[in-house]
Amino acid sequence: MSTIWVQYGTQGRTMAKELLSGAGAQELLSRGMKVGLKPNLVLSKPSASGATTDPQVTAGIIEFLQDHGIADITIMESSWVGDSTKRAFEACGYNDIQKQYGVNLLDLKRDRTATFDVDGIALTLCRAPLEVDLLINVPVLKAHCQTKITCALKNLKGCIPDSEKRRYHTMGLHTPIAALNKALPQHLIVVDGIIGDLTFEEGGTPVQMGRVMAGRDPVAIDSYCAELLGYQPEDIDYIPLAQSMGVGSFYTQVIERNQGKGQSLQSVPITRRFQHRISEDQACSSCLGSLLHALQRASENGSPLPDAVVIGQGFQARTGSALGIGRCTKGYSPHVPGCPPSAADILRTIKEHCS
Repeated sequence: MSTIWVQYGTQGRTMAKELLSGAGAQELLSRGMKVGLKPNLVLSKPSASGATTDPQVTAGIIEFLQDHGIADITIMESSWVGDSTKRAFEACGYNDIQKQYGVNLLDLKRDRTATFDVDGIALTLCRAPLEVDLLINVPVLKAHCQTKITCALKNLKGCIPDSEKRRYHTMGLHTPIAALNKALPQHLIVVDGIIGDLTFEEGGTPVQMGRVMAGRDPVAIDSYCAELLGYQPEDIDYIPLAQSMGVGSFYTQVIERNQGKGQSLQSVPITRRFQHRISEDQACSSCLGSLLHALQRASENGSPLPDAVVIGQGFQARTGSALGIGRCTKGYSPHVPGCPPSAADILRTIKEHCS
């Protein structure tokens, strides 16, 4: 099912609950089932860094599940090699989630394993994610230094032992990530796109994107999220590889449940980098986040950058020749429509008009 549902805002708990209801996630649930939640707690940093899944998004999912009679819920994760999952649970706020909701925390570094053959590739997986009735993947959308992005497909790498994580790097990451997703079905994905990192999976350059997304197809999710960060799905090798392995298909429909209005972005270091180019007046975080990702991608690619960019609700009644970002700047030329537009759309316009 290649439909993506999107909820804009900044309050993760409320957004997740409303999004799951609007996406019909209750259809997947039945009393007595065992549910696993797989966030991205790759290291011991809070979600404000842009590195890890917002615990409030996870809390909203848990409340939704419990409201529908689901009692057996386990949050399962294995932080990256060199960090402690136990420490990450504490630093990222998940011990508090456990106490508040009475759910289980499972360190997959201590889990039993099973070995599978996927298209001739031998893979070792943790058993617990394979043994739940419903696996909900809860990645954070962010950039990655080796694979360009990390979202739904790559987040399952936390479901393998540390020895496999090292081996995946020797295999080039993309093929084993695609194969892993064929071996380990995920039934629902809820993407934390509230705050992610612009350039690096460890956080440190956070950008507030102000949205949560849901879907049932990880290939569809990742193909959509790649565009939000200024890439085409084909730019991320494991996305078409996973599609060719039958894991899923590129997204075909996006249902935005509300408009992209949220709090103003407070990403000072990144804003300073492009500050002299941007005129901002009452800009929403989701729109400004897309612009910053597009400017970052253009800068990485060596593309000329626009001299003047306008963004925000304060430009609704104005006209001019600067690059206008979003529906509020339709009086400007060139103009990128959308509320909000994706970074890929902005980048496309930059290439067309600034080259």
